[in-house]
Amino acid sequence: MPDARPERQHHWRATRHSHGWAPAPPGVPTREPAVLAPVYRQLRKALEDGRNEPGAADLYYGEMEMRRHGTTTPRGERTLLHLYWALSGYGLRSTRALAWLALAITATMLTMMLWGLPRTDPDPVSTGTTDGRRVTLTTRKPPPVNPQEPYTERLTTTRFEKSLRVVVNSVIFRTSGQDLTTTGTYVEMTARLVEPALLGLAVLAVRSRVRR
Repeated sequence: MPDARPERQHHWRATRHSHGWAPAPPGVPTREPAVLAPVYRQLRKALEDGRNEPGAADLYYGEMEMRRHGTTTPRGERTLLHLYWALSGYGLRSTRALAWLALAITATMLTMMLWGLPRTDPDPVSTGTTDGRRVTLTTRKPPPVNPQEPYTERLTTTRFEKSLRVVVNSVIFRTSGQDLTTTGTYVEMTARLVEPALLGLAVLAVRSRVRR
């Protein structure tokens, strides 16, 4: 294998006009990400065998960066790597994942308060018939009514508490049991998928840093 030590990433980054990276000395060739990624992988495995998990995590980050920027990486894989990097720094940046989680929670709560919660909680209505000996009751629950008040009047303490209940249950992948509008139902379904995933990425990042 040609010389492709990890510091050569500095040389490649410098060719992309990135600040803080050292350009290659005269006469030293610049290696492409496709050449650097296997080197990072080999060094990472060596540290993992030596039980140096935090150090291996740093090399894993470098390996993933080279795969993300490599022109030989398939387009679909590069898209997934870009998303993985943006959300949690390849599962190594807990603050990034927590920031996305906080943003998702805030967006969910605001959407619930403005459009997701019905105007009022629909009360079940029971109707019945009797033939002298038997009574037949039928209970129906009216569909939730979309809020029609001005936006500022929807931001109340009561609606905040109900929205918070929806969010907390979504993070632990549970339904809140709260009556919701059509918009609120779809927002809750999305939150039950996205927010636990972001929490899991944050936990994974913390574990990667403290594991020995």
